[in-house]
Amino acid sequence: MNLPLLISRRYLFAKRSTNAINIITGISVLGVAIGTAALILVLSVFNGFEDLLSNLFGHFNPELKITPTKGKTFEVDSFVLVKLRALPEVEIVSETLEEIAFFEHEGSQDFGVLKGVDSLFARVNGIDSDTTLREGQYLLKKDALNFLVLGAGVRNKLSVNVDNPLATITVYMPEQQTGILDKPFKTRLASPSGTFAIQQEFDNEYVLTNIDFVRELLEAPPTTVSALEIKCRPGADIPGIKAQARALLGEGFTMKDRYEQNEAFFKVMQLEKWMGFAITSLMLLLMAFNTVGALWMIVLDKQRDISTLKSMGATDATVHRIFLLEGSLLTLLGMGIGLLLALALYFVQKHWGIVTIPEGFLVDSYPIAMRASDFLPVTITVLGIGLLASLLPARRAMQVPAFLREE
Repeated sequence: MNLPLLISRRYLFAKRSTNAINIITGISVLGVAIGTAALILVLSVFNGFEDLLSNLFGHFNPELKITPTKGKTFEVDSFVLVKLRALPEVEIVSETLEEIAFFEHEGSQDFGVLKGVDSLFARVNGIDSDTTLREGQYLLKKDALNFLVLGAGVRNKLSVNVDNPLATITVYMPEQQTGILDKPFKTRLASPSGTFAIQQEFDNEYVLTNIDFVRELLEAPPTTVSALEIKCRPGADIPGIKAQARALLGEGFTMKDRYEQNEAFFKVMQLEKWMGFAITSLMLLLMAFNTVGALWMIVLDKQRDISTLKSMGATDATVHRIFLLEGSLLTLLGMGIGLLLALALYFVQKHWGIVTIPEGFLVDSYPIAMRASDFLPVTITVLGIGLLASLLPARRAMQVPAFLREE
């Protein structure tokens, strides 16, 4: 029989000599519950934003992107491309070519990145879906006419009305080789067909068009690309595909998965997530003073019991363990209530979105995603704080003498 655990469990639900001790104990349990729920929900909200932005990035960045290590473009061998598309875990390979260009529309001007894509690009990332396409349609070429799909930021800076069938945008591309009397820019007209909104970085920079139009502006050979963008089959081994692609293409290429393409962003997200966790933990640490007070009052209330235990042979170490376990049980009770509260709030937010976001954002309410891996750091943090809060009261209990003088 574990005597300290048995006694601490009995003290947890036993009647107190004064009602104030019950109130203080209840407040301490409530504080731990609120702190635990806050830790879980803070991590879940950051998870929700991370998943949301990862999905949005997925509408522009492929699962695997191959670019040249040196230079901006390379010539892709059609035989190698066929072999790459024939790999068992590769579903689609899209060719893209991008270059900085200057855009002008009815007096409004802006620099941006003109990205030429082939007909498979939308199948790689689903950029033509209702999630990302805000206005117009995803149309890059029709007959001999070239069309542009603008990022929302570029569209606003150029003040383009994509619903106007007569609207045109002048595209300026620097000439590759110019003489003294030659024009420094090559200019072409194209019509806006739609607007996409993914993430501010992409929206403010990118304009999509067909790859042949960009090759014409750059006077590049028909096999010139700046990247090969790959969509893998479900459950594919990305590192394995990288190794196979490297064997086909040889050295001189950089291969990045979706995380590596946005590595800086995801690192910042992780830093913000755990900074939020640390700040909430500090709040829980302050709440732990309620636990210290509650345990201290229990020690004072149970002095005669402690004295009796010591007179019956209980050691200081046994008494110390009793009140450490008492603090741990109070913490576990509060943590259990907090986890149930967090699950309930998570369910409500997930299905009804009671906490909304001001207009202008991509979603109407705060995204939330609960991960099993987050429960371990929360449990360790809460139990650790509860144990720290128990140390002083447990030490005070050790100082109670074996024989108390009658008052």
